Amino acid sequence: MEGRSLKDEMISIGALVSGSGRSALHLAALCAKGTLPARVSVVIATRESVPAVERCRAAGLIVAIVPAGIGFDDRLDQVLRDHGVTLVCLCGYLRHFRVDGWIGRALNIHPALLPKHGGRWMYGMRVHSAVLDAGDLESGCTVHEVDAEYDHGTTIVQRRCAVLPTDTPELLAARVFEQELLAWPDAILQWSARRG
Repeated sequence: MEGRSLKDEMISIGALVSGSGRSALHLAALCAKGTLPARVSVVIATRESVPAVERCRAAGLIVAIVPAGIGFDDRLDQVLRDHGVTLVCLCGYLRHFRVDGWIGRALNIHPALLPKHGGRWMYGMRVHSAVLDAGDLESGCTVHEVDAEYDHGTTIVQRRCAVLPTDTPELLAARVFEQELLAWPDAILQWSARRG
């Protein structure tokens, strides 16, 4: 668009989900309030039975189901393009994301302070249990750019919280999630500031 830079355009988020959808719903609420200069254009899950599907539809979000199987990555890319997505946000998404066409335009959130406790099979309560088993004194979350390796790309934002002597994986997870809600919009704003 003549006279406008990429920074002037509304960020169009494609939120990929595998669980409850809390992060995607939080981002959508921030967008609706005008706190985040973006819109959640589409929420994508691989199965209709994912709890996020019903919750996001009930909130008025567009939800697309892209079943796993042959051609999955191509079909996922097509849905993202069809909805004009400019930023992919992996909101608790547990499948590997083929980032080829989205380098520099895909962010993931991980419930630990990377590079600790990351990698394949490290998600959800497994991460929080690993933090406790390691005797770490702090945890938190990391928003990073997605590359071809699990939990590996350039860190955009890290937020920290103490690990308490009384913590269980569930208690720690709840406190880390509070930090995730703050980390996501911060990371998206930082990502946006570097555009164009």
